[in-house]
Parts: sequence; C-alpha cells; structure tokens
Amino acid sequence: MNRVVITGVGVVSPIGNDMDTFWSNVKAGKHGIDFIQKFDVSDSEVKVAAEVKNFDPLKCFDKKELRRTDLYTQYAVDAATQALKDCGTDFKDLDPFRVGVIVGSGIGGFSSTEEEHQKFLEKGGKRVSPFYIPMMISNMAAGTIAIRTGFKGVNFAPVTACATSAHAVGEAFRNIKHGYIDACVTGGSEASLSAFAIAGFNNMKALSHSNNPDRASIPFDKERDGFVMGEGSGILILEELEHAKKRGAKIYAEIVGYGATGDAYHMTSPDPEGEGSARGMQLAFEEAGLTAADVDYINAHGTSTPLNEKYETIAIKKALGDAAKDVMVSSTKSLTGHLLGAAGAVEAIVCAKALKEGFVPGTAGFQVFDEECDLNNMTDGPVEKDIHVALSNSLGFGGQNATLCFKKYEG
Repeated sequence: MNRVVITGVGVVSPIGNDMDTFWSNVKAGKHGIDFIQKFDVSDSEVKVAAEVKNFDPLKCFDKKELRRTDLYTQYAVDAATQALKDCGTDFKDLDPFRVGVIVGSGIGGFSSTEEEHQKFLEKGGKRVSPFYIPMMISNMAAGTIAIRTGFKGVNFAPVTACATSAHAVGEAFRNIKHGYIDACVTGGSEASLSAFAIAGFNNMKALSHSNNPDRASIPFDKERDGFVMGEGSGILILEELEHAKKRGAKIYAEIVGYGATGDAYHMTSPDPEGEGSARGMQLAFEEAGLTAADVDYINAHGTSTPLNEKYETIAIKKALGDAAKDVMVSSTKSLTGHLLGAAGAVEAIVCAKALKEGFVPGTAGFQVFDEECDLNNMTDGPVEKDIHVALSNSLGFGGQNATLCFKKYEG
C-alpha cells in the first residue's frame, strides 16, 4: 500500500482568500461572520452569514469565461490554482491518467439556478442561458480544474451535503493508497449564499437568528441556536509519498485513515446514539493502525446547532471510550461559519497545518457551558502543542458521515 501525503493547500474563505491570511485568522481566533451584504435581509429572520470578501475572479478567469462559470466553480479554480502553486509542481513528469481530480459541491451552481429561473419566468425559455446546465451541475468544478490542468485520472464529484469534501479527500486518499493514481487535486466548493437559500435553510429551523455576529456561530455553547451559512472552497494536493520525496516536496501531513458510514436514521438530524459517526471515527484511526489513545485532536463537525454538538459529543465518547476525556476538540466553524460542501476540505487543511506547526485552534465565541457537551472543547482558546494524530469529522444531511485521520509527517 502507498503512503499518502498532503503537499499543497489552497483556500477561499470568509477569513481569507489565501493561506497566509486564512491561517493568521485561525491562529488569532478571528471569525469572518458579519451582517449579510449580498442581498436585502430586511424581511428575513436571518441577518448574518460568513461571506467571502474581496474575491477577485479575474485572477483566474477572463470576463468571457466568468459569464459562463458559476461562482462555486470560480472559488474552486482559485483554490486549486493556489494549491498547485503551493505544491511546487505541475505533475508533468507523470502520465496525465495518473493524476486525478476529485472535487465536490453540496449544492452546485445555486445562484445560476436562481438567476436563470428568474429569466425563464420573466422573459421565457429562449432567454435561459445555454451555459445554465454546465454552470449548475455539481461536477463542473472538478471538470473545469481538469480541463485547465490536463489531468486525466479519476474525476468525479461527491455530493453528500456537508460531508461532501471530506468524502472527496477520503476517496482521493484511497485512490492513491491503492495505486490507481499517484496524485490528486481534491476538496470542495460552495457558493449558495442567497435570500432563497437562506429561506430554505431557515424554514427547516437550521440557521441561527442571532443579530450579534460574535454570538452567532458558537459551537458547544448552551445558547447555540443554529448554524451560520458560509461559502468558499478548500483544495488539497494529495501525493504518493515516494513521488513527493523524490522531488523534495514540502509535506504538511500524512493522511492515514478514512471512515465513511451512514446513520440510516433521519433526513437532517444526526443519530441520537451517535453510532454511525462513532464507527466512522473508529474506522479512520483503525485503518491507520492507531488506537483511540493515540488521537490528540478532533476538528469536530461542530455546526452550532442544538442537536449536532449534543450527539457528536456522544459519538466521540463512544468512539474513543476512556480516551475521550483527554482529547482536544474544537470547531473552526466558530470562525468560518458552515461552508457546507467545502467545510470538510477546509477543516482538513486546518488539521494538516495544526500537525505541521504544533498549533491547536480553539473554539471561538464561547460563553455558556453546556453539560451535554462536556469534552475538552478548547473554549479557552488555542494552544501551541506538538500533536501527532488528528481526526476531522464531517456529517451531512441524509446521515452521511466521513472522518479523516491525519498524522504528523516524521519521515
């Protein structure tokens, strides 16, 4: 079996559109949540979101391309461009069929659907863009990245709601581990912040109604009342270790395990017993030949919803047993909001950076202890600490769970 390492990362997010800015804000505990600017919220119960700021699509697209490319694909291409530059190679030494692209989106081109449907209603079918379908479909980010890079290996887009990009990274890991490809561009992207989307999520009682950006995304806090919608993209370059070593690549961390399970319970609620998520965590560290006691840090799904943290706490205790009382747990959704289909990849990047730098991010915004969330949730802030094993949990509507296991690279 091949060993798999992370050699490049790129991000577009509410707390930075490049890795230096993003990671500086993670370390500072500075969130990217504010009052919504993209559309009028005067008639909405939801006033805040985690919007991407100052994004410049012209870095990667000309004006003609922009008219036929949805924002979620723009985010993905930008993050992929960053990640490929960061990894230090274009992989032209490899057969193009040995380099894959696995990049997903939970919702795809939502804004394109809104805009083109409005044209259809107001002006008739002839005015709908011929580019609407390719702008809307959830696999177009993966397709566009491949077209731009020439990578012809495995290419697909997982769609598992908020677990999407964790599944993407996990499937890329498995493809390299088992020898189907040597490298992969992987992650996820989301750009579905609109009045229509907010209304849909709000009417299912999923979103926070807080009017205080500092107290909106507050995972593990007893006063949490829903998640804060975000947007952005996270892209990682995964590479077979020997290829990376041969070219002298910078290595962030090693991916050593992946657990994918289903709750088979409910459309939107996690399983109250936490069985599916717990088993996913166990599968991830067991694939790596590790035990629960080896896990130093968990980047929790931690959405800031009343049910998630309650049930995720149960799942962590079930997965780790006695070791659960010692593991450090935090949710960086307290900083980024919930990036939906991009969340798992962005949080995978956080884990890789945490392992490389010996820095464990905290859970921001916390004030009120919840006795049902009684783990070490890093609510006193981040710590500088040498860690060796990290898990990242992602749970999607429909009961799809993914856990990634990362290990500090030590040769």
